[in-house]
Amino acid sequence: MRIGLLGGTFDPIHLGHLLLAEACREQGRLDEVWFIPAAVPPHKQDQTLSKPADRIEMLKLAIGGHEPFRLSEMELNRGGVSYTVDTLESLHRERPGDELFLLMGGDSLHDLPTWRDPRRICELSLPMTVGRPGAAEPDWQAIATFVTADRLALIQSHRVEMPQVGISSRDLRRRVAEGRSIRYQVPRAVEMYIAAAGLYRVSGQ
Repeated sequence: MRIGLLGGTFDPIHLGHLLLAEACREQGRLDEVWFIPAAVPPHKQDQTLSKPADRIEMLKLAIGGHEPFRLSEMELNRGGVSYTVDTLESLHRERPGDELFLLMGGDSLHDLPTWRDPRRICELSLPMTVGRPGAAEPDWQAIATFVTADRLALIQSHRVEMPQVGISSRDLRRRVAEGRSIRYQVPRAVEMYIAAAGLYRVSGQ
């Protein structure tokens, strides 16, 4: 199988995540896309996250009904800091016959050299980089030092295009805290769950 892996905090998941995943699934001819919520993101260890149960429920509400989309709780179950290379090593052992694709935006590709063992990440998976139509090419030189020329060409050939969507989880949390609308930025079921569970509200509201 060709499996796309989309990691993140998903706090909350929003339409930008879903559009990215679907663009990669379609253009990359992926059989499945796995959403993998992090336990503790390496670059956000000082960030307070919503409870895993809440993030899991929002993901289930967001991707339910779309058969190729799956939820994997492997990083939450493993606990600790969620290093991508550890997740890939585990999946490679469990599913040695599958092709793994790491779904990411161009900014993430630029930051990839700062991740733990980026060379091994690019051996175990093929980064599938997403950009908007007409945008500048991703910074391929960021990874050129630790992949072969053939591997780099293969990564470049898997660039995916999607419409520009200016939605971020941080902004959504702020909007909820300020009592502002997040309608049409998250799935309706996720919006209702956030309201019912009282997520992101400022204490005392």
